Amino acid sequence: MWIYEKKLQYPVRVSKCDPQMAKFLMEQYGGADGELAAALRYLNQRYTIPNKVIGLLTDIGTEEFAHLEMIATMVYKLTKDATPEQLEAAGLGAHYANHDKALFYNNAAGVPWTATYIQAKGDPIADLYEDIAAEEKARATYQWLIDMTDDPDLKDGLRFLREREVVHSLRFREAVEILKEEQDRKKVF
Repeated sequence: MWIYEKKLQYPVRVSKCDPQMAKFLMEQYGGADGELAAALRYLNQRYTIPNKVIGLLTDIGTEEFAHLEMIATMVYKLTKDATPEQLEAAGLGAHYANHDKALFYNNAAGVPWTATYIQAKGDPIADLYEDIAAEEKARATYQWLIDMTDDPDLKDGLRFLREREVVHSLRFREAVEILKEEQDRKKVF
């Protein structure tokens, strides 16, 4: 099936303890447009997508899990040396009370992840347009996260993730064109 290398897709470094930034990054961990929702969306949609593009959804879906791992590492590194007082000051007091410093699938506002974030219509073109939108929303969120930190190391990892969202969006756009071309072909029976 897959071979798992025990290393991140891209190195994750942070320059300082920053629980506030960790809180914001949780949006990409357990938010509606985050990495978990994307991975599950694409791996679910692949069952009703034509064979011509099924591999694309598998590849991008599994890559999103690698991105989830990177976000988890960022959050961990940003909070590992934080005191309970620092976590509370950053708005993570309730999270700390429930989970200590363990990660939990919720967004930046603390709302738990839900399967309602997963979109699957069963129409390949509609699903791919949903996927394009998801990638563009994730790209925008990464840009906003980059704008919110002054940590050059963290910015580097976030830029990598933002650029992967751009690549995924482009690949989904290509898949739409492949399927539209197939749809328009004359069929002889």
